[in-house]
Amino acid sequence: MNKNFYILKNGKLIRKYNTIYFIYQKQEENNKVFKAEIDEEEFDVETENIANKLEYEKRILPIEQIGNLFLYGRVSLTSGVISLLCKKSIPVHFFGYYGNYEGSIIPKESLLSGKMHINQAAHYLDYRKRILLARKFIEGASLNMLRNLKYYQSEGRDFESKIEYIENEIKKITNIIDINKLRALEGGIRNKYYACFDVIIKNTFKFEKRTKQPPLNPINAMISFGNALLYSTIIKNIYHTQLNQTIAFLHEPSERRYSLSLDLSEIFKPLIVDRVIFKLTNKQIITEKHFVKELNSCLLNEKGKKIFVMEYEKKLNSTIKHRSLKRNVSYERLIYLECIKLCKHLLGMKKYEPFVIWW
Repeated sequence: MNKNFYILKNGKLIRKYNTIYFIYQKQEENNKVFKAEIDEEEFDVETENIANKLEYEKRILPIEQIGNLFLYGRVSLTSGVISLLCKKSIPVHFFGYYGNYEGSIIPKESLLSGKMHINQAAHYLDYRKRILLARKFIEGASLNMLRNLKYYQSEGRDFESKIEYIENEIKKITNIIDINKLRALEGGIRNKYYACFDVIIKNTFKFEKRTKQPPLNPINAMISFGNALLYSTIIKNIYHTQLNQTIAFLHEPSERRYSLSLDLSEIFKPLIVDRVIFKLTNKQIITEKHFVKELNSCLLNEKGKKIFVMEYEKKLNSTIKHRSLKRNVSYERLIYLECIKLCKHLLGMKKYEPFVIWW
């Protein structure tokens, strides 16, 4: 099975025949977040001569082993690289300075389905069908947040009032007929959930409140970084189905945005991103030294990103015994199966029910 491949440095991807090289300048200070734009002239070097330039490093990308390519910092690609990646059906995902997801290069779709496209659009245009799916996404997200709180309640934290609030709000979901009110309800649930983070997390990190673009403290930096990773993971799994990336139900479809990944991400944030953060902080795998704090922002440094990505990949590849399938399934496979469940709903084969954790 092909793997995800992450590039966390500034540099340039070049192609020679059917080989892709990543060229980057050696950095003396690995703990810094690299802001500078790439100087194209600096990287305008011949592949065969690069080994003689002591200030550069050159790495071969194992293209036959790559399933997805994730690029952080400033990475430029030649047209030859893009062509080869598309031929190999390898999506490329780009992330901004603050760790936010910026966009993807997606190879042409191999699983196009006119029937699916029509049905997906019809479910968006029919408000009753749309609100039904939007409710299910909020229900799944809320139940998964609730499960996290109940787990830590059993470990000795006092979340009784927060749990009661969320349980009461979940009961209201089926009666809401306005998507904006549904989003507002979800926002209230998430605020109560986030208010528990300072109790769940045992070290010196303080969450206080959700801030983004830029994140203002380490917990917010990890949430933003992890959520962006999750968006791209979901985009990659949608790509392997007949679903249209741009037609969503909870989030509004808009120009230049893969909105469907935002819908599905709500379900998986609590059981993937948040649990990764809880483990990294409570076991002190990530500490203050893994962040760069500036005047109005706090970001993971290169070492911090590597640690987070490794733990995120470990979580995606770990397995649980699936109650319905009666076999072990990885967390990433759960995302793909969620896409398939949505496909079946849109085709009228089986009503969609969100994945809810029980452990």
